[in-house]
Amino acid sequence: MTTTSTSTALPAPPERRTATVVMACIGVFVAYLPITSVAVSLPAIGNALGASTAQLSWVQDAFVLPMAAFILTAGVFGDVHGRRKVYLTGLALSALGAVVALSAQSIQLVWAGQALAGTGAAALLPTTLALISHAVPDFRERGKFIGIWASSLMLALTVGPLIAGPVAEGMGWRWIYVLPIPFAVAAFAVALAVLPESRAPHTRRLDWTGQVTAAVAVTALVFGVIEAGVNGLADARVIVALVIAVVAGAAFVAVELRSDSPMLDLALFRSRAFTVTTLIAMISFLALIGFIFVLSMYFGMVQQLGTVEAGWRLALMNGASMVVGALAGKMMHRVQARVMIGGGLAMVAVAQFALLTIDADTTFVSIGWRLIVLGLGMGLVMAPMTATAVSAVPYRLAGMAAAGNNAFRQVGGALGPAVLGALLTAGAVDSLPGKLTAAGIGDEVRDSVVAAVDGEGLGAVAGLDLGADTPTVMNALGDAFLDGMHLCLIFSGILSAAAALLCVLSLRPGRDADH
Repeated sequence: MTTTSTSTALPAPPERRTATVVMACIGVFVAYLPITSVAVSLPAIGNALGASTAQLSWVQDAFVLPMAAFILTAGVFGDVHGRRKVYLTGLALSALGAVVALSAQSIQLVWAGQALAGTGAAALLPTTLALISHAVPDFRERGKFIGIWASSLMLALTVGPLIAGPVAEGMGWRWIYVLPIPFAVAAFAVALAVLPESRAPHTRRLDWTGQVTAAVAVTALVFGVIEAGVNGLADARVIVALVIAVVAGAAFVAVELRSDSPMLDLALFRSRAFTVTTLIAMISFLALIGFIFVLSMYFGMVQQLGTVEAGWRLALMNGASMVVGALAGKMMHRVQARVMIGGGLAMVAVAQFALLTIDADTTFVSIGWRLIVLGLGMGLVMAPMTATAVSAVPYRLAGMAAAGNNAFRQVGGALGPAVLGALLTAGAVDSLPGKLTAAGIGDEVRDSVVAAVDGEGLGAVAGLDLGADTPTVMNALGDAFLDGMHLCLIFSGILSAAAALLCVLSLRPGRDADH
């Protein structure tokens, strides 16, 4: 998931190793805490600030985009200038971003706070795994600690909505941003006292050209996908954004091939195991983060649940993933990676297809077992995917391999709300006129509702004065939403199943030996 290069082959003293691992786990917890705590509050944010579906997609993407764009650079900063410094900077940015979003009076300021927090997460993610690798140089023993690290990540995704729900309902949605601040401040104070400094043993330089081209490519791609869902592929802004993404992506490849100190050594992709696990990382997070976005909208708009009730449902999925993730780290040297990763992705696909039967009246228990199966599958994928990517390349490239794997994962995470949000809107908008007509809504009201959804997204209907037609229109909107959601689930299920098949066929024992 992130950099794992070491600065020495000597094992760290036991007390220092324990402190380092604990701080690394706290760091990744702080990094991921905003994802589900914000996701479960998206309906409340949209209602309070009058945000469209596309604008709500940017709430998630404003956080995930900097993670994808700056992870590799943050890893190099840590290697060159010291991981402790980058770790502390990440904590400070996470807290600062939370403060900005906490005081936001507009959706644009929420985006700004999310972007700062996402930049902090980009600093924390490569640093935390690099710190573990420095403290635990034996790659066999390291697998257990990577499992604990992955469980800390899933713990943040689990407790985020459980805490955010009561806070949002009792104090308002802005106060969910208080959650990361005490963790970040406490970790900062402790890290100053106990966290040792470390750097990479080899000389690296910052690759600014590679950083700029990568950031432009990722941002343009996500912007283009989000706008395509609102305005269609023929829109001029969409075409320009996608062209920029292709050009910047090609420039990044050209720059990295010629660089003496590349941000991402493209020789890594000569390893089949690295290439496959990196592709799976991107697909799995596209499905996971995108699904969390769509599911939170379903709970709020279709089932009319409060943030507490929605939080408990998300906690089922992430809690199951956290428990299995801890076990997966211990199983990695007894069970083949392709069995664990492929089996986990197959479970995710089964759960996604099983969710096609849910509707507005689906009970907690009925949706709960599906979410648990999905969470169990994701838990089997996380730690083995990272460990396989790292162990598949020469030891000197292990840090860059982990950083690259995590960068592509966050690209998938950024694309998730964009792609699934676009599919959700497209499916719902296509279905809505028929649902309204079937419900007996007159042409004038139907046209005004469809125009509002076309212009501002699904949440715009709540602001219309529909009089006695309001309950009927909202029911029709919920049915149209379900059609869009089913389209998202079919897309995600096919992706997960394809990734599982790719894993089983490509990750053969002995293809890429440890170095």
